[in-house]
Amino acid sequence: MNASSDPLWPSELRCSADKKYLSIRFENGDNFTLSAELLRVESPSAEVQGHGSDQKKTPLNKGDVQILGIEPVGSYAVRLIFSDSHDTGIFSWVLLHDYGVRQEAMMADYQSRVVALG
Repeated sequence: MNASSDPLWPSELRCSADKKYLSIRFENGDNFTLSAELLRVESPSAEVQGHGSDQKKTPLNKGDVQILGIEPVGSYAVRLIFSDSHDTGIFSWVLLHDYGVRQEAMMADYQSRVVALG
């Protein structure tokens, strides 16, 4: 990856050996390890997010999902390919950083939505 003046530019992006985690280090020194489950259930795709704030879906049973591929999208993002065939989410560096900062709250919110669905 190329250096940039953007502090959210990644300096390292790596998938764990078991394909259950994505580690990303940013030029500003921030470092996060994100679970494949979180990335899958919060995918920025229309399939998950819908086309409006009231259309967000809650994918279920994604605890065993793996990241099978990481493809660059220009110089600003990656497309993640998951073991359940989901591959339409484009994860920008800014979005991945945001997920890293908020991952605990995001996962708690997801788990609450799952419980509410019964």
